[in-house]
Amino acid sequence: MTTKQIAHLKSIAMNLKPVMQVGKLGVHENLIKDIEAHLDKHELMKVSILKNSDIDDLEFKSLLIAHNITIVSKIGRIFILYRFSNKLTKHIEF
Repeated sequence: MTTKQIAHLKSIAMNLKPVMQVGKLGVHENLIKDIEAHLDKHELMKVSILKNSDIDDLEFKSLLIAHNITIVSKIGRIFILYRFSNKLTKHIEF
C-alpha cells in the first residue's frame, strides 16, 4: 500500500468512530469474525483497545495480519483497519 493510499484512507477514517472495542476478555475468535464481517461490508473501520485489556499492540497486530487485515494507522489505542472486499460493488477509490 502506498503512502498516498494510506493518507487517503486516514482522511476517510477521520469521520469514523470506533465500531468495536477490545476489552478485558482480549481478542477471541468471535471478535475477529465480527471485524471481518464489518470489513466485508465497509472495507474500513476503527477498533479501540480499552485500558483494561490485557492484549498488547504487537499481539493484536499479529492477529490482524494473520487474517489479511491491513493496519492503516494506530493513534493511541485506536487502530484504523482496511481490507479489500470482493462482496462490495462500490469500493473505496484510490
